[in-house]
Amino acid sequence: MSRTKGDSIVGKKPAVGAGEKGKRILCIGAGYVGGPTMAMIARKCADYTVTVVDVDAARIRAWQSDKLPIYEPGLDELVSVCRDRNLFFSEDVAGNIEQADIIFVSVNTPTKKSGHGAGRAPDLQYWEKTAREILSNAKTDKIVIEKSTLPVRTAGAMARILHSGESSVRFEVLSNPEFLAEGTAVSDLELPDRVLIGGRETDSGRHAVAELVKIYRHWVPEERILTTSVWSSELSKLAANAFLAQRVSSINSLSAVCEATGADIQEVAKAIGMDTRIGGKFLNAGIGFGGSCFKKDILHLVYLCESCGLPEAADYWRQVTEINEYQQRRFVAGILSAMFNTVAGKRVAILGFAFKPDTGDTRESPAIGICKRLLEEGADLVVSDPQALENAERDLSEWEGKVIFEKDPYKAASGSHALVVLTGWKAYEGLDFARIYDSMVRPSFVFDGPGKLNHRELHEVGFNVYPIGKTPLTRS
Repeated sequence: MSRTKGDSIVGKKPAVGAGEKGKRILCIGAGYVGGPTMAMIARKCADYTVTVVDVDAARIRAWQSDKLPIYEPGLDELVSVCRDRNLFFSEDVAGNIEQADIIFVSVNTPTKKSGHGAGRAPDLQYWEKTAREILSNAKTDKIVIEKSTLPVRTAGAMARILHSGESSVRFEVLSNPEFLAEGTAVSDLELPDRVLIGGRETDSGRHAVAELVKIYRHWVPEERILTTSVWSSELSKLAANAFLAQRVSSINSLSAVCEATGADIQEVAKAIGMDTRIGGKFLNAGIGFGGSCFKKDILHLVYLCESCGLPEAADYWRQVTEINEYQQRRFVAGILSAMFNTVAGKRVAILGFAFKPDTGDTRESPAIGICKRLLEEGADLVVSDPQALENAERDLSEWEGKVIFEKDPYKAASGSHALVVLTGWKAYEGLDFARIYDSMVRPSFVFDGPGKLNHRELHEVGFNVYPIGKTPLTRS
């Protein structure tokens, strides 16, 4: 559908219930991004009505209850302040699309498991279904905002879908990627490094960008709101995650060198991080990165490079994920080697299953692959985590009967041959390891993936200690 340069994106009539207040905001997708983001917008923009919809009825009911579907520090309080005031959760996708002025799209965009581009390309079936649902139910002009992480030029594809009908309704599509870290999402939303908004260089595009800027200016300083083209915004999200993951893989590759040479990865990381050109963030060696974004976004970037005829660039970014997998294989190999080349029939306590502390999210958690490899070797696992046990049970469901799920780390450790720490929960640093040691089988082992424990104290208690990137502390 054609549009003149001066077209306005303002709705032809006020949305139902909007009155003289701010516009009605809708978010399609009530996940880790949509829920917290809309809660923060509702908290900071009391003059807007914010609704979150999802086809998953159980998830919506959870958002309406006292037990939210995700764990995030500070989120319970944030939601409770706004819910039923100007923040609402609903299963009525079609009805809320009709009433909304501004629609955030925050649906899942996983990596394809089959077909063309499998293992690298994004699966956009949910995204396209959402675009067509917006088209079918919109009766007034809408600003549609990509919040999901999407490949470059996806906004253009959405615009083509939205303008493919016979309706006179007009749409403007913006890119507004999220830069949230799970475990700190609430503070990341309240005090963002930057808010990135990509739009078209047309009168209608600039007007839509201004409408979104107006929302964020309720609490974000103007100098932290960056406006770009749509394509630059989409690529910046992929690039940011790729750069961060690259740092993790780089330091993890060096941890292998440290173990082979007797160097200490923490000393090396400190020396590197003091270089102001490099900085010290994301230089903590461990078992590798996880979560819903890093691996997926790097693989999407790999596919983009391949599609653009840039195989060398694709190979470069693919190696970041391969090092991540290598680190996990190497960690398991170290466990086997230390425990006399077998864990068959041995009870192994897993401390931490979430991909990082302060979240219950286990998507792409290194713990999944590590636990499955140990199970394949015949180990009897006891998995403990403060927040992620429900997800862990689902992730390891194929091993029913071979895994015990126990929230109490002391009970998990009792009778075990080894502690394998996979998530750096702060609570684990304060455990009574002398008590734990007394309850375990001798010789007793600790394999510290995050590297947060006091290794010398553990050794003095009696453990054989195997940290990543350091010389192990063993007992004769």
